[in-house]
Amino acid sequence: MSRKLKKYKRFSDEELAQILSNKNDQLALTEIYNRYGHLVFGLCLKYFKQKEDAEDMTVHVFTKLQAKLVGKHLDSFKSWLYVVAKNECLMRLRKKNYDHVQIKEEIVNEEEEHVDKLNQELKYEELEAAIDTLKEEQAEAIKLFYLQQKTYKEISEIQNSPLKKVKSAIQNGKRNLRIKLEKNDLFKSA
Repeated sequence: MSRKLKKYKRFSDEELAQILSNKNDQLALTEIYNRYGHLVFGLCLKYFKQKEDAEDMTVHVFTKLQAKLVGKHLDSFKSWLYVVAKNECLMRLRKKNYDHVQIKEEIVNEEEEHVDKLNQELKYEELEAAIDTLKEEQAEAIKLFYLQQKTYKEISEIQNSPLKKVKSAIQNGKRNLRIKLEKNDLFKSA
């Protein structure tokens, strides 16, 4: 592996997408392909049922990627790429009128549910990261109360703190979490 390509491994998906959207950087595109080429191929194979058609469609998706990224700011590149690949497959199927492939509503719904689940996972990861930025006693109290379903009294015993201090830590932690998450637009649309 070339030294130039190696440096792209440290970038996140979203950073690579940003690099690619700003300029036609073939090394960034290569790294994105290395990460997601097999997933796009699998999706294309699901639609086209033939390896050659799926390979052609995969190449098509990645050749259009740079143009589709221009001006986009992505929170989840993987989810966005999935939707782009799915749409490209559906457009090709409609255009070519593939008779041997039937697009069923259940399949489309299943894929949309998958994207929704990915978005929920990303929100959960961001929530966990936000909890970890709280003061230690607030983070611990929030985790115990909301994630482990402990009562105020149980948390008071675990933390060896007065009940009022536990309630205050949970209330303040909740407020601080909301502020952090709204700042990141995580729950504004929810």
